[in-house]
Amino acid sequence: GLSLGRIHHAYLFSGTRGVGKTTIARLLAKGLNCETGITATPCGQCDTCREIEQGRFVDLIEIDAASRTKVEDTRDLLDNVQYAPARGRFKVYLIDEVHMLSRHS
Repeated sequence: GLSLGRIHHAYLFSGTRGVGKTTIARLLAKGLNCETGITATPCGQCDTCREIEQGRFVDLIEIDAASRTKVEDTRDLLDNVQYAPARGRFKVYLIDEVHMLSRHS
């Protein structure tokens, strides 16, 4: 986990609606980008943690795959992935409802 410095390139959270998948994903984004350093217990007080909480952190990109199912949407995402984070340590893509993407996406 984060406390051991083991970071994977992707995480998949699955479960029924309302169990906290998005909340856990945002917590992971905080843990990766917290100004106190990579941690399993982000401070929640620094500018980065607060911006993530408020949904305005530039390096946390949240995508609703249920409404963005076109191949062009996926291409736009892949074009963006190549750029380094603007402010944070890591760029995090939170893709909600990923199972709704078309096969071609």
